[in-house]
Amino acid sequence: DDTLAFSGGLVLTIRRWDTSDHHIDRPERADPAGEPYKPFHDVQMMVDGKAAEALALLARRRWCHATEGEPTIEPAGDPCPPSFAPDFTDVEGGISRTEPRYRGEPEVREVEALFLASIERAERTLYIENQFTTAPRIADRLARQLRRHPRLEVVIVAPHTHESLVERRTMRNGRIRFWRTVREAGGGRVRLVSPRVEQDGRSVDTMIHSKVMIIDDRFLRVGSANLNNRSMGADSECDLSIEAANDEERATIVRLRNRLLGEHCGASEDEVGAELALNPSLVALADTLSRNGHRLVAIDDGELDRTLFARIAERIADPSRPLRLLRLMGHFIPRLLAHRPQHAKSSSASGGTLLAAGLALLLLGLTLAWNLTGLSEFADPARVRDLMAGLTGSRWALPVVVTCFVAGGAVSFPVVILILATAALFGPWLGLAYSALGIAASATVMYGAGMRFGRDALSHLGGRRWNRVRDYLQRRGLLAVVALRVMPVAPFTVVNIAIGASGIRFVDFALGTLIGMAPGLAALCFMGGRIAGLFDNPTAEQMIVLALAAAAWIGISFAAQAVVVRWAGKPT
Repeated sequence: DDTLAFSGGLVLTIRRWDTSDHHIDRPERADPAGEPYKPFHDVQMMVDGKAAEALALLARRRWCHATEGEPTIEPAGDPCPPSFAPDFTDVEGGISRTEPRYRGEPEVREVEALFLASIERAERTLYIENQFTTAPRIADRLARQLRRHPRLEVVIVAPHTHESLVERRTMRNGRIRFWRTVREAGGGRVRLVSPRVEQDGRSVDTMIHSKVMIIDDRFLRVGSANLNNRSMGADSECDLSIEAANDEERATIVRLRNRLLGEHCGASEDEVGAELALNPSLVALADTLSRNGHRLVAIDDGELDRTLFARIAERIADPSRPLRLLRLMGHFIPRLLAHRPQHAKSSSASGGTLLAAGLALLLLGLTLAWNLTGLSEFADPARVRDLMAGLTGSRWALPVVVTCFVAGGAVSFPVVILILATAALFGPWLGLAYSALGIAASATVMYGAGMRFGRDALSHLGGRRWNRVRDYLQRRGLLAVVALRVMPVAPFTVVNIAIGASGIRFVDFALGTLIGMAPGLAALCFMGGRIAGLFDNPTAEQMIVLALAAAAWIGISFAAQAVVVRWAGKPT
C-alpha cells in the first residue's frame, strides 16, 4: 500500500526459507514436495515512510511499462510488524537502478556507477556478499583500490559452487577471472570464502544468494544486483544504500556487518565485535573464527573451462547489455506464430507458420554461432582463401563456392570477403563468374525468404515506417534496387530480405542487382587477383597495384552513387 517496501536478493519462490542459524537439520526447510534443501542465506532491506513511497513509485512505473496498465492502490496504514525493531530511523537513503533501454526509455546504469564510485572510497575494510562475481569493471576497480590503499582488506562471501550446470558453465569462468584480478592486486589482504556448517561428521555449504556491500563503517548497500555483467546493464535491478551521516549510523553499519559475519561463523554480533577489538583484521577473522560448527572456507574454482560450449554459454548468459538479436527474435517469432493468412487454408497456414518459425530459429542459431564462436574469425580473405584452396581445378568448385555464398548470406557473412577470397583463389575472370553466380544464388534465396515470410512480419515490426519504405521501393522498382546495391545502407542479406518482402518484381530485383553490383564486383575481383599475387609475392609493386585497385573500386562506387542520385531525381 505504498507504506512498506523491500529490496534485496530474495526471490518469491520455493527453496528460499531459512533461519539465520542455518542448522543442517531444519525440518521446516523443505520445498512443497517435502524435499529438504540445504541452508539458504539472503538479505533484504525493509523501509517505510518516504523511502517506501519512492520504491512504490519505481515499482508502479515498471509495472506500467511492462503491462501498460496501472495497479489501483488504496493506502491503509503501516503494515510493518511491531516485533521488528528498525536498525535505522530517520535516515537518508539512496536508490540505484539498472534498466536496459526498452520501449523508448533510455538505459540506466546507476547500479554500476554506484559500485564503482563507492569502491573508490574504501580505505580499511570492504565486506561483500554476492551470488555471482564476474563483472570485470568491478574487479578492476577493486584491484585499483587495493593498490592505492595498502591497509585495505576485502572479504567476499559467495556460494562455494554454483548450483546448476548452466550456472557453473556460465558464471564459473567469470568468477575465476574476477578473483584472479582481485587476488593479484591484494595478495594476502583478500579472501573469497563461503559458509560451511558441520555437525555429527556431516558438512554442508550454505547457499549465498544475498547482494550486500559494506564499506568501512560508512556505507551499507543491499539490493538485487549481483556483481556480474547482467546486473550492470542487461537486467532490471534495484539497490538501496545508506551512507552514514553520524557516529550512531556508523556504529549501526558496523553492527550489521558483524551480525552477518557472525551468522556465517556461528558467533554472535558481540563476539565478532570482541574478536575485531583484539585484532581489527577482517581477513584474520574470516580465517580463524569458528563457533558451533560454522566457519568460512576458501573457494577454489580451479582452472578456466576453455571449451567452446563454455565460451558460448558465458556470452549468452552474462551479457553487459541485452542481446539485440535475442530481443529481435523474441519480438519476431511470437508475431510470426500468431500470423494466419486469411486466404490460406488452416492446415497450409499452420504448416507455413511452422516452416517460418523453423527458418527463424535456424537463422537465429546460425547467427549466434557466427557472433559467439570462432566462426567470425574467418571474416578474412586470407583465411577463406586457404580453406577453399583445395577446390582449384575441382569439378566441385562452382557448387561449393555457390553454397558458401548462400550459407554466408544466411549468417550475414560479409559478401565482400567472399568475393575477394574467390577472386584470390580462382583469378579475376573465373572469380568474377563464380562470385556473380554465388551472389545471384544468395540474393535469390534471401529474396524468396523475404517474399514468403517477411511481408506481414516486417509490417508488424516496422509499422508505418516500414510501410513507407515498402511503398517507396514498389514505386521506384528497378531504380530502388540499383540504389540499394550502389549505396549499401544495410548488410547484403538484410537488403535482399527487405526487397523480397516489399513486393518488388523478381525481374526488377535481378536486373537491379546486376546493374548495381557489376561495377563494384568487377573491381573487387580485380583486387582479389592482386591479393593473391600479394600473398605469393609481397613486393612493393604488388602493394601499389593493390592500392590503385582499391582506389578504383572506391572511385567506381562514388561515381555509381552520383549517377543513381541524378537518376533518382528524375520523375518516374
